Amino acid sequence: MSEIRPEKLSERLQAGDDGLLVLDIRHEEEYDDWHIPDSVNVDVYDQLTDDPNAAKDALGDLPDGMEIVTVCTAGIVSQTATDVLQELEYDAETLTDGMNGWSRVHRHAPVPVDLDDTLVQVARPGKGCLSHVLISDGDAVVFDPSQYLEEYEAILEDYDAELVGVFDTHAHADHVSGAGELADRHGVPYYLHPEDALAIDATPVEEGQTVTVGQLDLEVIHTPGHSEGSVSFDIGGAALITGDTLFHTSVGRVELGVEAGIEDADIEGNAATLYESLQRLLDRSDDTVVLPAHDPGSPDPPVTATLGEVRERNEDLERDREEFVRELASDIPEHPPNFERVKRTNVGQESIPADELADLELGPNNCAAE
Repeated sequence: MSEIRPEKLSERLQAGDDGLLVLDIRHEEEYDDWHIPDSVNVDVYDQLTDDPNAAKDALGDLPDGMEIVTVCTAGIVSQTATDVLQELEYDAETLTDGMNGWSRVHRHAPVPVDLDDTLVQVARPGKGCLSHVLISDGDAVVFDPSQYLEEYEAILEDYDAELVGVFDTHAHADHVSGAGELADRHGVPYYLHPEDALAIDATPVEEGQTVTVGQLDLEVIHTPGHSEGSVSFDIGGAALITGDTLFHTSVGRVELGVEAGIEDADIEGNAATLYESLQRLLDRSDDTVVLPAHDPGSPDPPVTATLGEVRERNEDLERDREEFVRELASDIPEHPPNFERVKRTNVGQESIPADELADLELGPNNCAAE
């Protein structure tokens, strides 16, 4: 069996390997919804499952001289595609675990920010998720970690840092948080606002609270709207960790907690609350670096923008209060996959077996309002 690991494919794509062709054989609508950037879609899924020989005409038109990596959801039907391509004398291999495997890939890089300390961004290209590790005087905290904790453990080891706390900016709806487990491993506090820690024993963070990490003081800013317990963090006046409250070109959705059945608020009320939260974030220097918890597409770290740049790019910030509320409450994008169960898991209201967690969060990130 000819396979390539997701991490190896990620490295080669990052390096700009122009001898590589990523071939996605899923149905066109699945590809359009979620795929590896710069991959090519040839929808032969049904032919490959019913009669692989019937796929030869479509697959025989691929360019010669390329190394072809086949992709499906779990790496099973794509292995049949690889077999067919090899019969056609192409150099082909299968992406191990398909898009499931791609979803586990993480990349990290330092964030250029005006601090004497170190801030590392961890990007998950298959989910569009961003998390951050702050290191000051040998102490470290992690914001919004995924469930794949080895990525964060490796960064702590690389910087010889001691973990002193783990934060979630809110109870996420698109991916399963690893914050509680990471905190438990190291015997440190797991910080989450009480409005989102519905059935979780977490250390509360509240408006105006200061948390000290090494030589830095982190200011907690309660920024509800996307969720009732959403918070942002001001890092030494140089950076803002904004979670799903403020993205570079959009803002957080306002209906997910309501539709998941864990909030009593109404959608229009959440939109009005989010508008007020944003005004409090915007009352800062244009040089402040904005670091959200997500970025559309396939983020390659570091993904950054100054607050001044965000003001220019983000059309949501140009709306007055009435228009803002009307647009966010009425224009509802497609929901993240399984968002109800993911959200309930992250507030502690549902327990998912470990072997089901990875499948629960598969699919695109849809936490932005637009």
